[in-house]
Amino acid sequence: MKRRTILALAAGAGVSSAIPALAQQGPIRIGELNSYKNFPAFLEPYKKGWELAVEEFNKAGGVLGRQIEIVSRDDSGTPADAVRVAEELLSRERVAFLIGTFPSNVGLAVSDFAKQRKTLFIAAEPLSDKIVWDQGHRYTYRLRASTYMQTAMLIPDAVKLKKKRWAIVFPNYEYGQSATAAFKKLLKAQQPDVEFVTEQATPLGRIEAGAVAQAIADAKPDAIFSSLFGPDLAKFVREGNSRELFKGREVFNLLAGEPEYLDPLKEETPKGWYVTGYPWNEIKTPSHQKFLDAYQAKFKDYPRLGSVVGYATIQSAVAAIKRAGSLDQEKLVDAMSGLRHDTPFGEITYRAIDNQSTMGAYVGQIEPRDGKGVMVNWRYVDGKDALPPDDEVRKMRPAN
Repeated sequence: MKRRTILALAAGAGVSSAIPALAQQGPIRIGELNSYKNFPAFLEPYKKGWELAVEEFNKAGGVLGRQIEIVSRDDSGTPADAVRVAEELLSRERVAFLIGTFPSNVGLAVSDFAKQRKTLFIAAEPLSDKIVWDQGHRYTYRLRASTYMQTAMLIPDAVKLKKKRWAIVFPNYEYGQSATAAFKKLLKAQQPDVEFVTEQATPLGRIEAGAVAQAIADAKPDAIFSSLFGPDLAKFVREGNSRELFKGREVFNLLAGEPEYLDPLKEETPKGWYVTGYPWNEIKTPSHQKFLDAYQAKFKDYPRLGSVVGYATIQSAVAAIKRAGSLDQEKLVDAMSGLRHDTPFGEITYRAIDNQSTMGAYVGQIEPRDGKGVMVNWRYVDGKDALPPDDEVRKMRPAN
């Protein structure tokens, strides 16, 4: 039957034309950009996570009577390219708003672009504290627990050990610099006599692991704080193991318990490191089990932390659209403030005070077991319990 005949019949039967009108609008297009080629270990699972979420929402009828379509682009891992891609997504692809990004410097660049264009940007992964505090603004919201938050989650264990001499190693860009600053500030506040005997700032993806390990050994620290991840972490572990750098020393490492970075260590996994991570196979909450079952059924693989982040990012986007009841930018941004929704890690809230979500992280230790690394002694720390007091947040965040 021709379309006008169908509409005439529907009108004659007293059926509202709202349904065909919605169908004519087509899908809601959301712009997603990320550094897929640069950080495949995290972002390939992340992509699977958002694909699963989109499939589930669309099977359930979409949102506002329309299907969801993700228009995804690679941002090459550089701020300049990311801003160019973001502009193309808005101007050429006509997306409703923006989600994604991975490195902190890229996330900050896209956030600034979103502010200029007055467009909602849900920053999925960049961990920089600046994105919601120093350079925070109305149009950017961040999903993942920040650098400060994850560092704060490790501080109680560090304080209990009462180690005085600390060495620090970090990738020398926004994320690593923020992690180092937060760790020093938070530890010093609770242990005033602590000393930081060496700081090794390494170029991202190009660590000279042997030289770094030797420099740390020469400083004779009691403990080590690291924010290395990916190939840099693997190289550091290998050199540290061969030089017995970790023997008799406590080590704290952000992100090292995430499967993306823990799994490649295999039998080289150091025993006893304190980490943030994701013990995917041991979490038994209903929200996580539902996600786990669906993910494994679709991909015949286990999820990584990136999978959870990708999935939850789409949950946030859909929840905002539903709450706004519109794709108007100002209504969407208003809807994000105080927004609550479920995730595989449980319910989260996007705080009105700084646009930071309360998604938490799993904290524990790692050890080798049957030729692979596993998380042990783990616990979930709610993000709301790892944030500074509101009066401190107000001092850090500009009034805009």
